[in-house]
This record gives sequence, structure tokens and C-alpha cells, in this order.
Amino acid sequence: MQAGSASKTFAVIGGDSRQARMCALLCQSGHRVRAFALDRCALPAQAQRSESVRDACQKADCVILPMPLSRDSGMLNAPLSSQAAALSEVFSEMEPGTLVCAGAVTEEAERLAQKQQLRLFDYLRREELAVANAVPTAEGAIQIAMEELPITISGSRCLVIGCGRIGKALSARLRALGAAVSVSARKARDLAYIRAMGNTALHTAALEPEMAEFDVIFNTVPASVLEKPQLRRVRPDALVIDLASLPGGVDMEGAGELGVRVIRALSLPGKVAPLSSARIVLDTVYNIMEEEMK
Repeated sequence: MQAGSASKTFAVIGGDSRQARMCALLCQSGHRVRAFALDRCALPAQAQRSESVRDACQKADCVILPMPLSRDSGMLNAPLSSQAAALSEVFSEMEPGTLVCAGAVTEEAERLAQKQQLRLFDYLRREELAVANAVPTAEGAIQIAMEELPITISGSRCLVIGCGRIGKALSARLRALGAAVSVSARKARDLAYIRAMGNTALHTAALEPEMAEFDVIFNTVPASVLEKPQLRRVRPDALVIDLASLPGGVDMEGAGELGVRVIRALSLPGKVAPLSSARIVLDTVYNIMEEEMK
């Protein structure tokens, strides 16, 4: 399904400014939109504000829930709502068989959806979203570095730990800005890719002797990679930016004890580029709907 296809009815429930911008994008594409738990933000005039989840979801072709689906145990992530709502209550208001798309779905949420016989899909697990999200994540990480460092990115010595989607996007942009870029990985194929892209390849398990060389260190690996032995080698004027999902890849307690400056930068797409992030999520939702219609 594409944005310009036949008009559909969408229920957009909860979430932050990305969800609000999604309402606008859907309306611009000629779809019918009902919103709930977004009462603290402006919505396009074409979007209908619903009084309940049941009203919003009635005969909806798709229900779009936020990313992450929940920040507190069992509660809908709805910072723009004046009232809290339990996921169990939200799901119970939907008709069995409803197509529901959400981000970072927990096992508890999956059980609740299954009990209600909902067709729940986690768009955060989709490859096309992960690839697209790497771009605003990389740009946001560079923005943080530019704001926090007393030097330019051009001419700086940067380490990117990890050669996944974000690592590739980030290292390419740092290099384009004139940085001297080293990238670490564990697999031989990734090390070969790093060299082929013109960056210095390092093995993630052997970073300790290299740490003092860098002005800024970006971690993209969601595993413990920067512990005290590595952090001891980080220069006092250097900056560490942890982009990995919680619990991250940096020993925060050890960094504090050693005086290493660490910024934990989570959910950057929604913070630095909410409109682009909304488009990325919406394109993924369209893909899910198209697949379900086959």
C-alpha cells in the first residue's frame, strides 16, 4: 500500500510529536484519521479527536500505536495525553481481528493483544525502518558532538564502535565532514568492509590500547564494550556518545568514577527529526498493511 492509494481509516493513539505529525501526513494523503490520547498537541483540522479508544478504532483499517508502546510497566506511552491508560484497557477496547502497529512491543503487550485476538505488528523490528532510522540517528549523534566538543568534526579523530546499520551511516557522514574515522567490529567480513570504505579497522575486543587516540567515541553496540579497562584510556577532554539501546554499552558507574564524559543518546530520530521519523514509521506501516492485504 502506498500513501496515494485508496483512502483508509486510521486510528492514531498515544505517543509523542511523531504520532501527531503522522496524523498530518495521513490527512495530507487523503486518509481518514481518528486520534486519541493526543489532546495536548495541535492536529490537522481533518483529524477527528475521539473520546475513547473504542470510538477511535471503530472500523479502522489500522491502529497506529507509539514507539515505544509503553514507557511504564503496563501503561500506554502517551506523554501528550491528560490521562493515563493501561495497555490492557486500550487493547480491550479494540475489536478482535483489528490490525495494530506499534513500536518496541513487549512480551506482556503481545500476550494482551493475543488474548484480545488482535493482529499486532512491531514496526521497530522491521528492517526497512531500522535502515531508514540509521540516518537521523547518525545525524543526531553528529549534532551532539558538534554542540559538545570545542573542536570541529573536520580534523577530529573519531571512533565508531560497531559496523551495523547505524555504524555504517555514522562513519560515512563523519568521513564526509573531514574526520579521521576508525570503526571497530568483531567479524572478519565487517573489518574488510570498514577497510574497503577507507576507514581504519579495529577489533572491538582489542580497543583498550587505542582509546587515548580519539576526540570522540560513538558506541552503537547494545552490549558491554566500554568497561573500566577501556575507559581508563579515554582522554579527559574526549567525549563518549552511547547510541545503543538500554542498558547501553558503557559502564556508566565506572565512567563516573573515572571522570569520563558520557552522553547517553537514545531515541534520536524522534528528538532531532520528528517529521522524518514519522514518515519512516508511516512508510513501514503502509508496507505492513500491503503485506496483510495480499
